[in-house]
Amino acid sequence: MDQRQIVVHLLAKANRYRDLARCISDSGTVREILELTEELKQRARILAKPNEDQIRKRARELWEHNGRPTGKDEEFWLQAEREFREAESLAKQALEETE
Repeated sequence: MDQRQIVVHLLAKANRYRDLARCISDSGTVREILELTEELKQRARILAKPNEDQIRKRARELWEHNGRPTGKDEEFWLQAEREFREAESLAKQALEETE
């Protein structure tokens, strides 16, 4: 599972929890569920923010998954960066929707 998929999974879970909170009448439970929702969104944003080691690791995963072709290192690096940018954009968008 790549970083983008993890972020999408966390955001989907946060949305399910938010939807669940709408069906609950106990205000304390609703507050706790909404706090969990925000925590999941923050975690998604943190996971989406890449560092060089994470990009390197993902690029290697992509390279290995594609049969370790020679001369394609830059292609896999750029793909890994793109995945992280997409994940970061999704996480940022989800946080902005709740503000």
